[in-house]
Amino acid sequence: MSASTNAISPSRSGKGRGLVAAIGVAIVLLGAMALDTTIVTIGSQDDVADDGFSAERFGAEQFPLVRDSVEARAVEADELAAAIAEDKAAAGERYGVGAGIGPVIPVRFSGVVGEGKAGIYPVEVEGLPDDLTIRVQTGPAINGTDLRDATGNIQFGQFTNQIEYQNAGAALNDAMKAQVLSGIDAEALSGRTITVTGAFKLINPSNWLVTPVSLSVQ
Repeated sequence: MSASTNAISPSRSGKGRGLVAAIGVAIVLLGAMALDTTIVTIGSQDDVADDGFSAERFGAEQFPLVRDSVEARAVEADELAAAIAEDKAAAGERYGVGAGIGPVIPVRFSGVVGEGKAGIYPVEVEGLPDDLTIRVQTGPAINGTDLRDATGNIQFGQFTNQIEYQNAGAALNDAMKAQVLSGIDAEALSGRTITVTGAFKLINPSNWLVTPVSLSVQ
């Protein structure tokens, strides 16, 4: 008697079992992928691309370190003025940090605030030469990169490009404004006595534009 035509050959049976197994594996993989997938709604808090460098985060984290360094190394204004008058280059090398066209030097002083313009105020400090002008910038615009350059620890090579490097300087200025100047009424400073610790770039020995890291009003 010949074999029945309805019998399933071993090869066809094996292929069927293989197909079922493959489908089972696929179902397991899809289930695992679903468990490991987070659905993000466009515009939600989670819908934020990681762009690497965050200027705001950098400023908030680094400003306290800059402030502490400047305060620890700050020179009294009369001592610094005498040293600059004697030898500008030597004073810059002794007290400052090299930064391009001039060193950035930390300084400390107290004095009476004069009439300001655009948030920049002259401060009359006793014991200084008559031809020396000290000015303090209080915002809203804080110019320059003196805070970024004040310690020597923040270098261009730490950043991807020049834009990030510039943004780091602006971020430190913004963090200083938030932490130091936000509670000060700059428009009411004229005639008041202030105590300042800050940094300035020594270019003109007779004109210091100081960016503060601490400022108190008496």
